[in-house]
Amino acid sequence: MCGRYALALRASQIARRLREDDMPVYEAPDDPPDNVGDDEDDGDRSTGGRDVGGGYYDGPRQSYNFAPGYKGVVYRADVPDWGAGPRPGRDGNAPNDATAAGDAPAPHSTNTKANAGEEHRGSETSVVAGESDVRYKLQTMKWGLVPFWTKRNPGYGSMMKTINCRDDSLAQTGGMWASMKARKRCVIIAQGFYEWLKKNGGREKLPHYVRRKDGKLMCLAGLWDVVQYESDEEKHYTYTIITTDSNKQLNFLHDRMPVILDNGSEKLREWLDPGHHGWSKDLQSLLMPYDGELEVYPVSKDVGKVGNNSPTFIIPIDSKENKSNIANFFAKGAATSNHSNKPTKKEDGRSDAMGGKVKVEEQPEIGVNNNEGFVTGDMKMKEEKNIKREDGDRDGEGEEEVPVVVKREAEDTTMEQEPPHKMSKIQQNVDTHANKGMGALRGGRQKISAMSNPRRSPAKTSAKAAGTQKITKFFANSS
Repeated sequence: MCGRYALALRASQIARRLREDDMPVYEAPDDPPDNVGDDEDDGDRSTGGRDVGGGYYDGPRQSYNFAPGYKGVVYRADVPDWGAGPRPGRDGNAPNDATAAGDAPAPHSTNTKANAGEEHRGSETSVVAGESDVRYKLQTMKWGLVPFWTKRNPGYGSMMKTINCRDDSLAQTGGMWASMKARKRCVIIAQGFYEWLKKNGGREKLPHYVRRKDGKLMCLAGLWDVVQYESDEEKHYTYTIITTDSNKQLNFLHDRMPVILDNGSEKLREWLDPGHHGWSKDLQSLLMPYDGELEVYPVSKDVGKVGNNSPTFIIPIDSKENKSNIANFFAKGAATSNHSNKPTKKEDGRSDAMGGKVKVEEQPEIGVNNNEGFVTGDMKMKEEKNIKREDGDRDGEGEEEVPVVVKREAEDTTMEQEPPHKMSKIQQNVDTHANKGMGALRGGRQKISAMSNPRRSPAKTSAKAAGTQKITKFFANSS
């Protein structure tokens, strides 16, 4: 499918580029005033118009994130509002054409640069096969086709159902597309379109941008119609984009893609030819996957939100030109860090890259002191300032005595004594018993140890013969 595309060009720019591709443009919408930026969103979304400079601009919208409901640019033959071919009868059917139902005759929209004297020409005449003076024009239309028989303005949900038209549905006879496919064929102008790659079972969607490799505008096959609602004097022109199976380049993205016709090609002329005012197999055969070269690359996820608009949306996410790329941000930070780490010149008449003198503080000298260890020159200066306070200045007003802090030196310890030896457990027990005995002789109270029980458990009488005692008991008797 095609649910979002890019078109950030003015109508005059589009007309110039189409003429370069041998696609004549007889009429084109007016360009917006200079004080209107791209994709201004200060108007009514239901109509696509915008309030600018105290006036109302009803022309096409320029946006890098073109969404359904916006007014785009459509290229079509200059035919009446009922479409190509003879004027249909009151029953909605044209003579000798049971599949070509049309709209009642009506004048053209005034939102073009058409000559006022020929404004009614399309509603009073018809274009027949073989006529050589067919003129083509660019026209402002709203994306989301509304059939001519609609009585009331449909809601946004209903409009979303007709932003695309499947090619296989056009192969069937009858249906809502019968009159449009026979009489009201057009191409929609775009710079490229977006498609989302689904990952993790559809939980994650990565937008991709698709454009022609040669950089030319895309001509997407479509259908158009015009409707006038009840109690509404204004006419509303709408369009839909035809989709077909994806080609090999886009199979990994989606199984559908818009039908792309080469600019100025015979297929495009045949599709727009108003002489073909009945559906045929030849027209159906034009709706094929694009066989030209396309460029496909991932872009910013911000394009997924309707209303966002930025030129970075059509720039590859990993490109150096993309300012929103986090990799470029860190690369720029690394370059800045490397530049700042370069040694700067001293203030000796030389200058840096900006032309100004650079003052560099030299690294302080570091000395070694027996008492204080490593001492820098700054520490010595601070210490000297605290000590060199003259007593004669105490009489001055505002002077305060600053106490001198003197470091306390550690006492010298003799290292002649040998370190204590580790005592065995047996020796510790002997010393403990000796100390307890001395305490008893002195009349002192015997202390109770929380770590060991000095009392020996009574010997157990055993009927075992000599030589069968446990080894632990042997050591206990020996102690």
